Amino acid sequence: MYNLSYYKEQDAEIVLAFMKKYSFAILMGVDAEQKPVATQIPFLFVERDGQLYLRGHIMKGNDHHKAFEANKKVLAVFTGPHTYVSASWYSNQKQASTWNYMSVHAHGEMSFLGEQELLATLDDTTNYYENDPSSPSLYKDLPEDYVLRLSKAIIAFEIKVTSLDHVFKLSQNRDQQSFENILDKLQNGDADAQAVALEMRNRKDQLFPS
Repeated sequence: MYNLSYYKEQDAEIVLAFMKKYSFAILMGVDAEQKPVATQIPFLFVERDGQLYLRGHIMKGNDHHKAFEANKKVLAVFTGPHTYVSASWYSNQKQASTWNYMSVHAHGEMSFLGEQELLATLDDTTNYYENDPSSPSLYKDLPEDYVLRLSKAIIAFEIKVTSLDHVFKLSQNRDQQSFENILDKLQNGDADAQAVALEMRNRKDQLFPS
């Protein structure tokens, strides 16, 4: 990770809010032969006694399941919008261009859960992501035989987060003129560029107090 102090967010709640906003993250680990595995899944967030846990489910019997059985240490990577930043937008244009982005790395240890916890995880997942108590696709309304078949093919897990690293690289190291130029260019760009511009705008007053 690009660990530079000026790319760090000091408010832990903002980091957690970012993870929840971009909760379809990449779960990575290595198997018994040190072969890397990765899969993208939606996460749920659970806090107990001041400890953060990530919860979700994966298919049984595939390379990911086998790898996580062999090695419980995992990494979940949460990423948001990102965009190219041209050095032509800097006050001093004779520099390298770069990329603005936001990313959080959650390191932890995985534990697999039992059948009742799987059913609870499925219920919580559909409630959270449907975000509509009248949705016909909530877990509680699914046919029992369908749920039975589904639950035999998947397994729930929980990750105890042991450390969180992040980088919110948003041109914090630039002078005010360069920052303003970058902001102007990005807010007239595509959807990702505009999203990055919004994050920059939210931090502008902290970087350049009136």
